[in-house]
Amino acid sequence: MRRCLIVLAIACASLAQQPEIETAWRLVAQGKRGEAVSLLRGLIKKYPQNADARLLLGSLLMEANEQSESIAQLSEAVRLRPKSAEAHNALGEAYNSFGQMKSARQEFERAVDFDGRHAQAHVNLAAVLLSEGDTQSAVPHLDQAIRLFGQKPEAGYPHYLRAKVYSEGRDFSKAAAELDQALARKPDLAEAWSDLGEARKNLSDDVGALAAFRKAVELSPDDAVAETRLGSALLDSGNAHDAVPYLERAAQIDPKEQSALNALQRALRQDGQTERADAVKRQLTQLLRARDQADQNLVKAIELNNRGAELEQNGDVSGALEKYRAAAKLRPDHVGIQINLAVALLKLGHWNEGISEMRDALRRDPENRQLQKALDDALSQARAHGIVISKQ
Repeated sequence: MRRCLIVLAIACASLAQQPEIETAWRLVAQGKRGEAVSLLRGLIKKYPQNADARLLLGSLLMEANEQSESIAQLSEAVRLRPKSAEAHNALGEAYNSFGQMKSARQEFERAVDFDGRHAQAHVNLAAVLLSEGDTQSAVPHLDQAIRLFGQKPEAGYPHYLRAKVYSEGRDFSKAAAELDQALARKPDLAEAWSDLGEARKNLSDDVGALAAFRKAVELSPDDAVAETRLGSALLDSGNAHDAVPYLERAAQIDPKEQSALNALQRALRQDGQTERADAVKRQLTQLLRARDQADQNLVKAIELNNRGAELEQNGDVSGALEKYRAAAKLRPDHVGIQINLAVALLKLGHWNEGISEMRDALRRDPENRQLQKALDDALSQARAHGIVISKQ
């Protein structure tokens, strides 16, 4: 169960006057989430103004990866309770879960504005700020969350994030101290054990580092980073044979992880497994070649896109479309190129294809409000022309 549901449970603990919601919580506790969702949907249909039901339903739908309905329910809860820090935080959690970081940050900021003692909202806001590289703004929120949580297990995560700030500043002594605090409150926080190993390694505590790396892998055996760190530490300590299984596991989990492949190649060679080492070296070479090709494709795609833009500005939309198509073929994941392609298609009357490209671009960049407006306008114009647009 994710953090937001736990926080919501605390916030809604005094709902004795709402037996249906109490029943929904019991169903969640029993693992019967589908039944809980059905119950809450029925309750909301009967009582549309029930913000508590919408908060719980929206969070459950977030867990089920039902993006549209989750955000719709939580947005309505915010509308019903515009000054509720809990509602804003829950909506922020949903935006964050679906990769809409700008919207998440806005909701977390509103949550802490309405309630400066909402510890989890401070943690959530700090995490978003750190992901954006705004360390200076994140630190006060982490420190406030740590003060508010005190000795509770929930304090483990903000201590872990605080340690990351110290590590980025290469203050490994303070990073290790924060990680010790994190693990004292939450001993099963695998990523904290992994980072503690890194901090100890940088403090020349090789024995302590190895112990921390082992604990991280024990708690999270599917974490490629933890496996790579443990394998690399064993390799550096002269134990190549024992390093191999961990590095192999890391490479299996993430076949494109260059550091794992490089360390695995070294470990195999030192362990006398020359043929296997050569095979890994070839795999690494192919990976580097593919990355180099991707970089070259990006340069070519941007050149084609820019040429298309020039042609479009000069009125040659057909010529521009040809360039955009070629650019998109090289880099189909580039949202800007895809938008230009969509617009050119629409200008030439290719409604279904243009709208399809625009929808796909919006899925890649869901917070692009201008793109959403352009899509809405295109759909409206298509309907005005009597065009039947396929649903996707």
